[in-house]
Amino acid sequence: MRSIQNFNAGWSFTQNGETKPVTLPHTWNAVDGQDGGNDYWRGTAHYEKTFPRPALEEGGRAVLDFLGAAMTADVSLNGQKLAHHEGGFSTFRVDITDALANENVLMVEVDNSANGRVYPQKADFTFYGGLYRDVNLITVPATHFELCRDGTPGIKVTPIVDLERKTAAVTVETWQNGGTVSFTVNGETKAVSSVDGHAQAEFVIENVRLWDGLDNPHLYTAAAKLDSGDEVSARFGCRKFEIDPQKGFFLNGRSYPLRGVSRHQDRKGLGNAITLAQHREDMAFIREIGANTVRLAHYQHAQEFYDLCDENGLVVWAEIPYITQHMEGGRENTLSQMRELVTQCYNHPSIAVWGLSNEITASGAVTEDMLDNHRALNELCHRLDPTRPTAMADVFMLETDSPILDIPDVNSYNLYFGWYLGSLEQNDEFFDAYHAKYPHRPMGFSEYGADANPQFQTAAPERGDYSEQYQCVYHEHILKLIEARPWLWATHVWNLFDFAADGRDEGGKQGENQKGLVTFDRKTRKDAFYLYKAAWSREPFVHLCGSRYVNRTEEVTEVKVYSNLGAVSVYVDGKPFATQTGKTVFTFQVPISGEHTIEAAAGECRDAICVRKAATPDPAYQFQKAEIVNWFDKEELTPDCFSIRDTLGELLAHPKAGTIVGRMMDQARASRGDVAQAAAGNANLEKMMAGMTLESLLKQAGPAIKPEQVRALNGVLQQIKK
Repeated sequence: MRSIQNFNAGWSFTQNGETKPVTLPHTWNAVDGQDGGNDYWRGTAHYEKTFPRPALEEGGRAVLDFLGAAMTADVSLNGQKLAHHEGGFSTFRVDITDALANENVLMVEVDNSANGRVYPQKADFTFYGGLYRDVNLITVPATHFELCRDGTPGIKVTPIVDLERKTAAVTVETWQNGGTVSFTVNGETKAVSSVDGHAQAEFVIENVRLWDGLDNPHLYTAAAKLDSGDEVSARFGCRKFEIDPQKGFFLNGRSYPLRGVSRHQDRKGLGNAITLAQHREDMAFIREIGANTVRLAHYQHAQEFYDLCDENGLVVWAEIPYITQHMEGGRENTLSQMRELVTQCYNHPSIAVWGLSNEITASGAVTEDMLDNHRALNELCHRLDPTRPTAMADVFMLETDSPILDIPDVNSYNLYFGWYLGSLEQNDEFFDAYHAKYPHRPMGFSEYGADANPQFQTAAPERGDYSEQYQCVYHEHILKLIEARPWLWATHVWNLFDFAADGRDEGGKQGENQKGLVTFDRKTRKDAFYLYKAAWSREPFVHLCGSRYVNRTEEVTEVKVYSNLGAVSVYVDGKPFATQTGKTVFTFQVPISGEHTIEAAAGECRDAICVRKAATPDPAYQFQKAEIVNWFDKEELTPDCFSIRDTLGELLAHPKAGTIVGRMMDQARASRGDVAQAAAGNANLEKMMAGMTLESLLKQAGPAIKPEQVRALNGVLQQIKK
């Protein structure tokens, strides 16, 4: 019989010569990977555990089951090296039987240091090191199902649905070292002999219950058993996914636009060493917001979370960490990580696409080696899984006629117009131009977002102020864009949660990307969270924005309400003020003179905030706005000389001005971390930025460029004649 023993307790951890006891899951970057400075410790550390010889049947095997070791791992038992694994996000297993003694010393050397072969190496998130998921000891009889090859579950289930006949043809396969396999599906059992280590059975489910997204994510179970008593099973769902370039995503023959969020797996103060309860909490946020899809970025997530997606009806984009920077020495690692992702996750009905890469052209040109790498990945996915399409998330400055776009079955773009650069309307213009030029290519919106620190509040939101209000303005625009373009096969907010990016220092916080709709610690839903809840959720609710914007200097203040109900009434100090009918966003202009309680009512739902008329702006609400907005109001600029009011293109075209501005831009990029620095020199990005004024770009740089530096820069430019 198969036995699984949790191996999380009783480890010692050694780093830089210091040893301490730890219990798994564990990461050594839970603190320094989130505090900014891009200086978190990356290197090799050791985990050690002693254990007695496990009881084994005659000829039985003992296998260690590692669910996540970041980023590379070497496993030794009693001084004998048994395995080397490269890839920090997938399961790998090690047969330790032949190295067992009566008392055993297990050593796992884990390394997250920089190298040129194991992805990821450059990206806008922290690469935590450690044994950050469970470790188990599995014992099996002499005749058993495969355990070690690519971390396989040992069983593969392929359901093909006939919607007209309401049937599903289900193929179940297993791999084992001999014997007869008894397969059971939907109450029917078939016995099949193992041939060359493989067995396969076919079933037909009549009147099949479909895995039907949020409405009814029904799951079946396929089980397989050997005469030795070893057993494996897998849940599966019967569903049909289709993607039409003109009509978008279809689930089981009906239009089912995928509208949802992306997720990173880490947490404030914990890093990536999280529990099943915390996975469930994240899923509760996704269900609350009403999303029907989640992009699990930018790596293989825990099997427990794919299980939760299966159970809750979330359609999933799954991907490997082939991201930002193509490495010529990393091809084999992309293939092995993809092989493990598909092998380990194949049975999950929630997964719709396999993601080949993310923003891989951000730090360099499209080379033939990069193209070949993607072709190899695409072919591997189709060979391992002919039932699902491949996808790619393209960085916003990738030219739309690039040959790399022809490789995957479907594409999506990551666009940040209206945040990093340009105007919100450029997002609309990009998609409309693309769709008109390539009407037969499926296109999605894989990332979009704007950073917001809930501390920062304003009555006049603008790009780059990190205010909660601008995040709302941004997402209100993007929501309208999406709703007007149903041909976008999938859209994913970046991100549902703030996450660690140790290279960042912006928006009043170090070491965090604050594009989340929920704070890193999961304690605060930002106002923009409720915008999407109003658009997507079926649960009646009303939300009054601005609860953190108490002290207001304006005579008449904007009161914004998000609701999925058709009519909203506002009350001021208990008295009716106004009622509006509409959809999703309701905006009221309310005079204020003292302290007021403002309440919003929609159906049976209520929400309230308190506001106070203030004589002067509350400095706690402002992110350097007093200094940044009015740099030169009192100074006259010499018109025939350069200034920061000139466009970046004009400045860079001049030898002297270009050199000066280039140094300042390098400093600004440094505040954004490795990814922004890697994007330097991207021709298409430079073309997009060329038409923007240097002043607007410097505002976006925030605290990386001090006001006195801006004044000095402008003073120097004013000495250079055009």
